[in-house]
Amino acid sequence: MNSKKVSNFITDWLKSYALKSNNKGFVVGVSGGIDSAVSSTLCAETGLDVLCLEMPIHQAEDHISRAKEQISYLKKNYPNVKSKIIDLTSVFEDLKTKVSIDNTETDNEFALANTRSRLRMVTLYYHAGQLGYLVCGTGNKVEDFGVGFYTKYGDGGVDLSPIADLLKSEVYELGNYLNVPQSIIEASPSDGLFKDSRTDEDQIGASYPELEWAMCMKEKGKKAEDFIGRENEVFKIFMTFFNSNQHKMKTIPVCSISESIKSNL
Repeated sequence: MNSKKVSNFITDWLKSYALKSNNKGFVVGVSGGIDSAVSSTLCAETGLDVLCLEMPIHQAEDHISRAKEQISYLKKNYPNVKSKIIDLTSVFEDLKTKVSIDNTETDNEFALANTRSRLRMVTLYYHAGQLGYLVCGTGNKVEDFGVGFYTKYGDGGVDLSPIADLLKSEVYELGNYLNVPQSIIEASPSDGLFKDSRTDEDQIGASYPELEWAMCMKEKGKKAEDFIGRENEVFKIFMTFFNSNQHKMKTIPVCSISESIKSNL
């Protein structure tokens, strides 16, 4: 991949979109992962205002330290970048208390994980609305259009997505070109939405290189029965996520009511 050309193209696209929509800049959630690091750097490259938000909720220390390292790098190299830390842990705990369902023996960890992501989306949009900024998405192509590995109306709730047409491997290439801190390049991808240290691969059951392969095979019209061993397993994993997460990746279904049904005749 020609990282320089891709970087320039995305930067121009971001700046053009913001100016045409009469927005002054971008707000980006920085998590300490490669996707948010690349997205925030691309926003900074536009020269428009960028607000990087750290929004920890019971966050692991290594996630926090990597997010701080990325933001420090941006503020040192781009005068248009500002940052803010908003610890949402107490808000999250208070919300859990307020909305808890009676007679439930245990909390649903996936519902709680998605709630974390949605609290961050609300926080991003609050600042975007106050400042006249756009909320910049951080999802890559495999997550957004392959396995649907994001939270609906959470990190999936954004105004524009600069890296959603890049595979994870291409995001890493771009990260190296943009001088993203090495600690982020080397870290195992993780959404950081759970109490433990589980990675994306732990949750999905396949690595991003494997998922990229499966996505490519699907686009070529291949089926699970075309493969054996680990390839067969990975392809089935990919297709399970792809099929079960269509509700995220497709337009919301609308019940279309004909005039004949509405008519009093």
